[in-house]
Amino acid sequence: MGKSITRVRQAALDAGLQIQVITLPSSARTAQQAADSCGCAVGQIAKSMIFEGTRSGALKLILVSGTHQLDLSRAEILFGEPLGRADPKRVRAETGFAIGGVAPIGHLCSMQTYMDEVLTKYETVWAAAGAPETVFEIAPHALLTATQAVLFNNG
Repeated sequence: MGKSITRVRQAALDAGLQIQVITLPSSARTAQQAADSCGCAVGQIAKSMIFEGTRSGALKLILVSGTHQLDLSRAEILFGEPLGRADPKRVRAETGFAIGGVAPIGHLCSMQTYMDEVLTKYETVWAAAGAPETVFEIAPHALLTATQAVLFNNG
């Protein structure tokens, strides 16, 4: 088991959560692929996306439903500043996760986190567990609490 997956499991334990990390038969690079592998609706996939504030330079974790794309033209209204894609090397160095396997918990650094409110409409959601082929299922309100995320309306 890789270090990233171990960190996700430990972060879950530290938050009082019991999760089961599942290894998918193949890497789930899209929300649809993940949903197909998990046997859930694409909206139940919690995409963990790392952006960088263009003014502050701070990394921000945005959890978005698999049915949504993030409209960066609304970033200043939603997140307080314009956002740009974070450099993958920086993401790896500062969070401990490679793009494609970024989990919502278990980061090496703390960062402001936001969660698409659509995710709260489901009984459970699925998130990356530290590698592109690993996921875990969690109640969205437990994820919200564990990440200390701010809800936002992405619709």
